[in-house]
Amino acid sequence: MRPMFHVLRVALALVLVGALALLTQRPAVTGADAAEAASDFSFTRLSLNGAPPAAAGHREVAPALEHFGGWISAVGAAVALADVRGTGRPADACLVDPRDDGVTLRAVPGSETEDYPPVPLVPEGLPYDRTMAPMGCVPADLDADGDTDFLVYYWGRSPVLFLDTAGPGDGGAPTAERFTAHELVEPMQVWNTTTVNVADIDGSGHPDLFIGNYFPDGARVLDPGADDETRMQMQDGMGLANNAGRNRLLLTEPTGTPDTPPVVTDAGTALPEPAVTGWTLATGAQDLTGDGLPELYIANDFGNDRLLVNRSTPGDVSLEIVRGDRDMVTPKSGVMGNDSYKGMGVTFTYGAGDDLPTIVVSNITTPFALHESNFAFVPDGEGADLLEGRVPYRQESEALGLSRGGWAWDVKAGDFDNDGTDELMQATGFLKGDTDRWPQLQELAMGNDELLRHPWAWPVFAEGDDLSGHEHNPFWVRGADGRYSDLAEPLGLDGTEVSRAIALGDVNGDGLLDAVVANQWEDSLVLLNDADAPAAAVLRPLVPAVAADGTGWRPAVGATVTVREGGSPDQTRQLYPANGHTGVSSDEVLLALPETGTLPVTVTWRATTGTVHSVDLELSPGARTLHLHDDGTAR
Repeated sequence: MRPMFHVLRVALALVLVGALALLTQRPAVTGADAAEAASDFSFTRLSLNGAPPAAAGHREVAPALEHFGGWISAVGAAVALADVRGTGRPADACLVDPRDDGVTLRAVPGSETEDYPPVPLVPEGLPYDRTMAPMGCVPADLDADGDTDFLVYYWGRSPVLFLDTAGPGDGGAPTAERFTAHELVEPMQVWNTTTVNVADIDGSGHPDLFIGNYFPDGARVLDPGADDETRMQMQDGMGLANNAGRNRLLLTEPTGTPDTPPVVTDAGTALPEPAVTGWTLATGAQDLTGDGLPELYIANDFGNDRLLVNRSTPGDVSLEIVRGDRDMVTPKSGVMGNDSYKGMGVTFTYGAGDDLPTIVVSNITTPFALHESNFAFVPDGEGADLLEGRVPYRQESEALGLSRGGWAWDVKAGDFDNDGTDELMQATGFLKGDTDRWPQLQELAMGNDELLRHPWAWPVFAEGDDLSGHEHNPFWVRGADGRYSDLAEPLGLDGTEVSRAIALGDVNGDGLLDAVVANQWEDSLVLLNDADAPAAAVLRPLVPAVAADGTGWRPAVGATVTVREGGSPDQTRQLYPANGHTGVSSDEVLLALPETGTLPVTVTWRATTGTVHSVDLELSPGARTLHLHDDGTAR
């Protein structure tokens, strides 16, 4: 009988393994169903740029990092959309290309605007050498004179502000001479910045800057001559790392004189200490409590993400960490603020009737590799809960079909078919090559946490090695059952470029949302939206540019547009273009319209005086620039 019992035990074990395997399979739309679901969408792929002369494929790094230089070289691609020429559409891109460490302004292909030679943004007259490399570019009118300035951030130095001296409404093609370089902080410091966000944190009416730093301050990561570097450390743990460069919160106030850098105040001491030295890769700003002040979601690599509740007043920053509570059935990392994942992108999307957004966070989700989970924090309470220290969110990415998508970075929410429901676009991939190095990375991940901080403990990741280098960027579409499906393949979006950043905007003015994708060590892309969809209302809210003597306007960052009760489709949009990793979307809001009639909305904004105003509007198809005056009127 014993052999029979042995056979039965083995058979039962196999049945249980098979059953569990079936339970872990994610339902997917395939075949005819996928084609039908994809029929509402269509994109044309265009190259944003070509390979620069003598294009590199990796970076020179400090000697202690050389054996895993492929890992160190895996970031730096970035893109932002803006209207530099006054065309009325975000037809200009600021692109960061690691292949030559170039930062250039260029006309977006397919935008139906006149082309011009790429314009390099080089910090002339400031300290800059081969030990420094750009990581991102953020449009921001920080001198409040009505034209578009650019903040470029780097590894190896503190950010540089490129002020546009042309004046508002210039309308001409940009030139390098038009932009003057200024230090953001004096004196220049050695920072290693991976992400920057723009939001009015203290409610003063002026934009502030959150600077997300990665490697320790002063560490000469990209200096091949730094044999004596003692500040260089890797993460001090796989799940609770907290030894990175210090994040900064910089308050700005324009001087009132055009083309003059703003007064910058370092309010970093107001950041709660656990939020200061996480290995930050992305941030998201969003008013979750209804007081006109943005909360901050800080997405950290190798450690806890942080949600900061904002209780600030002008000039006095007050931010408080809130963390979710764990119950008997929720995994540790499924609790907001308690995760040990990689935190590489964040976006917000509102469901119909929801006062709070769902918060979507990118992590590493590569099958048979490092299988974490993306996060989709779904609201299950009210914004007022946050003011009482409670987190009104539960993690539902698996139920929504969003849990797995690859080694994910930037993630953006946008309505690509103008039906009032957002789709999600996600950038994926890490290191493209021919030799699979996942076994070595898995070995590192399972090793002693005390060794991780030492560069010598890391395995070889060199040029030619591969870590999730052949994944596609998911295009998530929500079905009638509430679940999302990745429709990238039937839409022809399943190329295997290694991507970092996504910026959204209507680049050609046709009322459809387009996308620009920044790729690492490869050409970047424009995805022109060709969907057979009704045109949206495209709203560009602006507030007075206080240094322009009434002749200029700047983006109303932080403005909220909400469909009023009875209007359809129900939508909410908050304008925070720099949310995410290194992709900065346009400063406009797209809203789907009813089949007939207009869409009743309420626009809420903070004036340059710091006062919060609201106004009711009726929106029709097409683009509209909305001037939001400090007295509370709009026209």
